[in-house]
Amino acid sequence: MARRLRAQRLAGNPLPGAAEVVGWMGAVQAQDYGAAKWALAQRAGGVTDDLVDRLVDEGAILRTHVMRSTWHFVLPADVRWMVGLTRAGRGRSSASRFRELELDEPTVERASLVFRAALTGGRHLTRPELGVALEAAGISARGQRLPHLLICAETDAVIVSGPRRGREFTYALLDERVPAGPELERPAALAELARRYFRSHGPARVRDFAWWSGLAAADARAAVERAGIPGRTPADGGDPWLDAEWEPVRARRRPPLAHLLPNFDEYTVAYRDREALVHPEHPLEPGLLSFGSVLANVVTVDGLVRGAWRRARARRAVQVDVRPFGWLEAPEAAAVAEAGRRLGVFLGCPVEMEGL
Repeated sequence: MARRLRAQRLAGNPLPGAAEVVGWMGAVQAQDYGAAKWALAQRAGGVTDDLVDRLVDEGAILRTHVMRSTWHFVLPADVRWMVGLTRAGRGRSSASRFRELELDEPTVERASLVFRAALTGGRHLTRPELGVALEAAGISARGQRLPHLLICAETDAVIVSGPRRGREFTYALLDERVPAGPELERPAALAELARRYFRSHGPARVRDFAWWSGLAAADARAAVERAGIPGRTPADGGDPWLDAEWEPVRARRRPPLAHLLPNFDEYTVAYRDREALVHPEHPLEPGLLSFGSVLANVVTVDGLVRGAWRRARARRAVQVDVRPFGWLEAPEAAAVAEAGRRLGVFLGCPVEMEGL
């Protein structure tokens, strides 16, 4: 896990800023916007909650649907080739749902034209406002039809995130938000995505990359081969572990290194096999996790899950309630408290730790 922590930039040298984290990772899962901001901050120096908001509002970081039809942070320079790669998977994953919603390709195309007309000229509209535009054009936006039509327009490179309006998110035209630039052909884009993944998530396996990217297994294998990612076959002859660079692993850190990882952090969500995250002497206690899995807010010590955490706003501080799986030794508890202090710096207010 030490190598994976360094690749993820959760250990070793942090990156210079939030945008650099997104570029290093390729994409950062971001359906939980607040959690995703904290995920960036844990991998970079001097990143605050307000700073990430500013970068998103300015368009230096975009939030859009790529890979597995899920919100991700991506960079403007990467958004076009990345949505181009993931567009093909939309049909595989959404066909039955589209039939249920009575959506077909002509309707998707008409909706994209409506969105384009509504947003042209630098206008930024919220989801409900775009729903009103659809209804005015005779396209039903009821239920889940609107979010699915918006996702299609994102993966067709028509719309992308705009600046927030208060706490509301808006959409903008991609062509107005991001200047056109050189495009990657599909083989080069596949190889680039594989390079980004394995340099920032390795060691990992091809099946982990296929899960993270949403690519078909054959495309994932082709991407890895084209990128020339080196690998090592385990002693049992199973799937090889792949890594952008094989470096010697140094002795375990002293003192321990702890993190308060947020919901859907790349360290937990980006792998099909998550057994390596479980401490052999402190198994998961699903009842303590907010939705019963390691994809929730988890406490890690030296890369292994050691508990759950949640935060609540108190009068003058943020209260962090830690729920350990088993006993934390004094140095481990001190490391978790330090992780809480870092959260306070990110939020710009004191943090009160409970449960240590």
